[in-house]
Amino acid sequence: MRIEKCYFCSSSIYPGHGINFVRNDCKMFRFCRSKCHKSFKFKRNPRKVKWTKAFRKSHGKELAIDSTFDLEKKRNIPVKYNRELWSNTVHAMKRIQEIRSKRQNQFIKQRLKAGKKLELKDDEKEVTKHIHLIEPRVTEKEVYAAALNKTKQIAKQKLAAKEVQVLVEKMEMD
Repeated sequence: MRIEKCYFCSSSIYPGHGINFVRNDCKMFRFCRSKCHKSFKFKRNPRKVKWTKAFRKSHGKELAIDSTFDLEKKRNIPVKYNRELWSNTVHAMKRIQEIRSKRQNQFIKQRLKAGKKLELKDDEKEVTKHIHLIEPRVTEKEVYAAALNKTKQIAKQKLAAKEVQVLVEKMEMD
């Protein structure tokens, strides 16, 4: 059982599914659904259509370069059946899938970190811009009390300055 890839969106096409289009030069194009087939007929570029794998890879949304992708390439070389080789291959496929999923998760986390930093900066800007909505309003009594306290402090400072001046004058007289 061979699972093909859609020419337009790169999704999997299982046997008995999808549409085959054969061009005049005998090139086969396989499509997973009519949406991909119509987009191909409209001559749309898969790298510019946002829902395709090509777009996601070209715009850095998905992991594009990885050594695990080399093992997924199509090979048309016939190999003689060997039970040990078959079991090793199946085991390796499972292991490669685990490795690929871990790397993809790590890539996604790295990609989203930058977005979180930008989001925090935007939030900080918004808070500084609208700080008047967050700070509590000051009543007239509080303003009066604050002004009174300030005048008392100024009076104490003036009194302390006069006392220092008096002490200096006394020391000069002695």
